Amino acid sequence: MCRNALSSFSPASQPESPISSSPFFHFHPLILLCHSSSSISTHKNKMATAATLIPPSIIHTNKHLPHNCITRSTPTLRNNNNNTRSTKKPLTTTCNISLGDFIGGDLIKFDIGEWLSDVEEHKALAIYPPHEGGYEGRYLNRLVHQGYHFLDISARGLGDPETTLTKFHPVCPPHVGKQPIARWYFPPEVDYRLSLLPPNARGLVVWVIEAKVLSKAELQFLAILPSLRPRVRVIAECGNWRKFMWKPLKEIAGLPAAARGDQS
Repeated sequence: MCRNALSSFSPASQPESPISSSPFFHFHPLILLCHSSSSISTHKNKMATAATLIPPSIIHTNKHLPHNCITRSTPTLRNNNNNTRSTKKPLTTTCNISLGDFIGGDLIKFDIGEWLSDVEEHKALAIYPPHEGGYEGRYLNRLVHQGYHFLDISARGLGDPETTLTKFHPVCPPHVGKQPIARWYFPPEVDYRLSLLPPNARGLVVWVIEAKVLSKAELQFLAILPSLRPRVRVIAECGNWRKFMWKPLKEIAGLPAAARGDQS
């Protein structure tokens, strides 16, 4: 097609420009057009060949899909101009979502009633909030509305949870190399906070952040702390998940779950 266009093209009919009259510019515009169109078609063929060599595991992965999404491949047939049948298998994703999945983190979820009942039943829960944070604040505020007071502590630097929370424990302040090494004694954190609760308070919630760094023995003590202090509830952040979820802390710590009749 480009050869026919070149044979029918008359250079005399085109106006002469200073650039075309230069001895360093002898490229015909139609030749440049044909060259660019052929390079585009060659580039498309190379891209199509490279796409067939990429394995499907690299083209599409289910790593970032929600846990309720199912991906399956459905074969489809297509007829080309040369009457040959080619088969393509595109990936289709089906998500079984509900109305609660469209509620943002700044709104109250439908499972808030189950959350309150599990806090009263198990008394010690391991929670798994999303990585972006913010979701656990709604569940915390619901406990505040129920009349609970909070003790926020971090598992990093906590030391022995039994000694720090229920016994008089020593604390050595940093001496920075210029002061004598001293040892101060502090009262039990939980008992001290329980003594400061107002009469109309429902109880004390010990909210432990970064509890994933605790050992199994330390988690076991946090799980049995409500049985030692009946007015205490324990919420431990033991990890992260795609959505806010929780489990009994005894199940995470490897302790046998108590029967409903044995729970006070």
